[in-house]
Amino acid sequence: MLDLLSDILTNLSMRGTLYFRTSFTKPWGVAVPSYENVARFHFAHRGNCLVRIDGVAEPISLAQGDLVIVPHGAPHDLYCGHDPEHTVMPLDVVLAQSGFDGSGVLVYGGDEPQSETQLICGHFSFEPNSRHILMERLPPFIHLTNYGESAGRWMEATLRVIGEEAGGRKMGGDLIALKMSEAILAQAIRSYIESADAQEFALGAFADKNLSRAIDAFHKAPAERWTVESLASAAGMSRTGFAVQFQKLMLMSPMEYVTTWRMEIAKKVLQQAGTSLTDAAESAGYASDSAFTRAFKKETRQTPAEFRKTQSTVHSKS
Repeated sequence: MLDLLSDILTNLSMRGTLYFRTSFTKPWGVAVPSYENVARFHFAHRGNCLVRIDGVAEPISLAQGDLVIVPHGAPHDLYCGHDPEHTVMPLDVVLAQSGFDGSGVLVYGGDEPQSETQLICGHFSFEPNSRHILMERLPPFIHLTNYGESAGRWMEATLRVIGEEAGGRKMGGDLIALKMSEAILAQAIRSYIESADAQEFALGAFADKNLSRAIDAFHKAPAERWTVESLASAAGMSRTGFAVQFQKLMLMSPMEYVTTWRMEIAKKVLQQAGTSLTDAAESAGYASDSAFTRAFKKETRQTPAEFRKTQSTVHSKS
């Protein structure tokens, strides 16, 4: 599953950013604004707090050792202590009042030092034009309790190292923490997919031992001439049984999944300098430029030429 996740996250151009490591004392509260194309995360290295996510009825209790991921960048509040309606302040205000300059530890809060909460906060950004149903269908939040222990000793050790390195003074500390956190994001998504909750959000095929074999085989060779029959063969199932089960767990047909991902691969090729329409078509498994153009326009509502022109304009302005 991690190899499959690696392919998906790499193609989505995932880039990590660590915000800060905190030292918050009661009462405190931070309002984190919304942001597109990001998955935010908060790990409770020490202490605890509540997380109130926009659109979610009840706040999440984040205890020491817990990890929460907000996959779609929704606005949310982090707080601890009494009267959150008055203590939760916008992130920009908290940064200004604390004097945080982007390095070291963000120190903020009230006068109860015995109640310190140490969080490691950051996000992972994705290419604005990239998409995959795995990320799109994740729930508003993923809360993994006592994450280090439940994920195994290596994860517990990794989280401990991140806690020590993030915001520290040793050379390369933030980079080490960031790279380790990328592994944790993949592990956290895998843990969620393997849970019973994944089927509720139509992601069950990734945890199904037969269907996931077919998805993995496709991702390893997306330009091959895949059919429902060949995917079913990779899954070790009959054609009908495979198609029915895939539709049931994913709410889409196997070939819809194939086409959607192939167009993502083609987008990456189209954005590279010096590549041709034929290069993009072949990368997506199309022998004909015209067939590829029809499929691309049906999927993205743009021709390959229009997409490339739009991306050239966007990158020239950035």
